[in-house]
Amino acid sequence: MSPESEPSQINMSTPSRAMLSKVRKIVPPMLEKFHKGQLGRVAVIGGSADYTGAPYFSAMASARLGCDLSYVFCEPSAAPTIKSYSPNLMVSPILRSTASISQAQKEADVSGEELAKPILDMLPRLHVLVIGPGLGRDAVTQKQVKAVIQAARKHDPPVPMVLDADALWLVQTDPEIIKGHKECILTPNVVEFGRLAKSVGLDQNIGSPEKACQQLSKILGGVCIIQKGAVDYIS
Repeated sequence: MSPESEPSQINMSTPSRAMLSKVRKIVPPMLEKFHKGQLGRVAVIGGSADYTGAPYFSAMASARLGCDLSYVFCEPSAAPTIKSYSPNLMVSPILRSTASISQAQKEADVSGEELAKPILDMLPRLHVLVIGPGLGRDAVTQKQVKAVIQAARKHDPPVPMVLDADALWLVQTDPEIIKGHKECILTPNVVEFGRLAKSVGLDQNIGSPEKACQQLSKILGGVCIIQKGAVDYIS
C-alpha cells in the first residue's frame, strides 16, 4: 500500500505527509536477513535506590521503537526492582555509588575509569548510550559516569549518547565533557535548561526561547538540544 493510500494519512496535511516521508527514510528497514542485534543495541545508564522507574521506561521505549537489545546499567540496589518490571530487559548492576563501593576503594579514592571498567568494556558492543534516567547525584556515580562519557567520545567511532536528568547536572558542573560532541543530544526541561544556560554564562533573556536554545547549542559546540516543555524547542 502506498503512503498516499494509507487510511491514517487520508486527512493528513501536505507538510505532515512530507515530514512522514522523511522520517521513513531515517528509520532503518526490518529485513528478514537481519540477526538479533543488528537493529540496535542501546544501554540506559541510570537507576538508583530511589529511582527505578525512569531507566525502565527509557529502555522499554527503545525496545518498543524496534531496538533489538535494551540494557540497563544500574546501581546494585536498583537491579532487583528493575528486573522485576520486565523480562525483556538485560539489567546489569554495574553502576556504583558511595554505598556500593568498598571501604578500601573509598580510602584509595579509586578513579572514575576504574569504577567504570565494566561499562567501558561493553562500549564496542553498543550503538547508543542513554545516560541519566534515575541516575541520582551521588559523587561516586557521577565520577563513574563522567569517565563513561569521556570514553564514549574517544571511542572509534564515537558512541552517540542522549543525556537527560542528572546527567545534565554533571554537564552543568563541567560543560567541557560534551562540548563539541556532535553525536550528543541534551534533553533539558525548562529548569534544567536554565541551569545549563547559567553554567556557561548565557542570558536566557536574549530574545525568544528558540534563540536561547540555538545560542546554548552554539556555546556547547553544536550539540543537539531538545528543550522540553509545553512547546519543545530543538536546536
